[in-house]
Amino acid sequence: MLSQTQESASERPRLAVLWGRGFRPFFLLAGAYAFAFLVVWLGFLEGWIQTPAWLGPIRWHAHEMLFGFVCAAIAGFLLTAVPVWTGTTPVTGRRLAALAGLWVAGRIVMVFSGRLPPAVVALVDLAFLPCLIAAIAPPVLAARAARNYGFPVVLFALFSANALTHLEANRLVSGGSGDALRAAVYLICVLVVVIGGRIIPAFTANALRRSGSPAQVRSVAWLDTPTVPLLLVFFATDLVAPGSRPAGWAGLVAALVVALRMLGWQSASTLRDPLLWSLHLGYLWLPVGIACLAAGNLAGSVPRTIGVHALTAGAFGTMVLSVMSRVSLGHTGRPLAPARSVVVAYLLVTAGALMRTTAPVLLPQAGMSPVIVSGALWAAAFAVFTAVHWPILTAPRVDGQPG
Repeated sequence: MLSQTQESASERPRLAVLWGRGFRPFFLLAGAYAFAFLVVWLGFLEGWIQTPAWLGPIRWHAHEMLFGFVCAAIAGFLLTAVPVWTGTTPVTGRRLAALAGLWVAGRIVMVFSGRLPPAVVALVDLAFLPCLIAAIAPPVLAARAARNYGFPVVLFALFSANALTHLEANRLVSGGSGDALRAAVYLICVLVVVIGGRIIPAFTANALRRSGSPAQVRSVAWLDTPTVPLLLVFFATDLVAPGSRPAGWAGLVAALVVALRMLGWQSASTLRDPLLWSLHLGYLWLPVGIACLAAGNLAGSVPRTIGVHALTAGAFGTMVLSVMSRVSLGHTGRPLAPARSVVVAYLLVTAGALMRTTAPVLLPQAGMSPVIVSGALWAAAFAVFTAVHWPILTAPRVDGQPG
């Protein structure tokens, strides 16, 4: 028999439930858009859809991957995590709906960027990140937890990178959008390293403890501390002197440290838990991608696109899918056991990333076919997530608690 709290929660309209916590609308938007913009992108490649007149189709694709899909996932995570970290009231209701509306408006103007004035596209698309910063910065600063100060800073840097792409689209600067998009990839890598370094060892330790496993998760301070500074050195060097040997050596050192910090995370003990091994796999794509970029700088024999897609399709795609599915279950009071179809989605996104990163080397004569197949696999993964988690994210918590 349901308690009065559970009965009242179960009767709440789904639209009201959607605005109960940040992860609900933004994870749905991220999942649906990952599928939709990949389908549009594949339509561009096949010539079925006219490409938007915004710096060309490739940069439109990169922009929407980073500032559309990934930023929606970041927003959902931070709007949910920051109140927990700081003990403050979460953004809900109309404020949350307004934030989601800004993100949606940005995606609409980007789709129609060839038919709208570039200044209008820029103003609408750029509005979202400053508003997200305004939502999370006050509680972060009020809590005086220095370890969280970097999140508003990285978001502002992402906003600046996005602004530079629009300045070029408005012909106010010549060039720069390519560097801005690369900088955005690198900034998101920093977020993945920081957030992954917090949640992966913690989630793994909790799961192993619950299962009675004797394996002990360990974090090594002398590896954790220099990871972000070494990454920043590589990223700065690669932006200033791409293709240079200093950038190559800095990348190899950064990739090694990022990989070595996983040694104490007991990755081999997570193979029976999809919610865990998917997180470990997503993080593992980071050193792979950075090492590929570094090898390209040193030897020139590894196309830059391999490293970029290892980071974007591999690390970002896998981590986002894993974190969204875990948070969606845990923060709605459900058991941490993904549906079998969602486990298949983990495999689909991995297969898509593997094909996108290996085909240029293993199948150089295959043309665009591997790209099409890779994109279809990747899009299918997020279609599965959206279909499975739609009823979860739009329904009240099963335990009757708020949120």
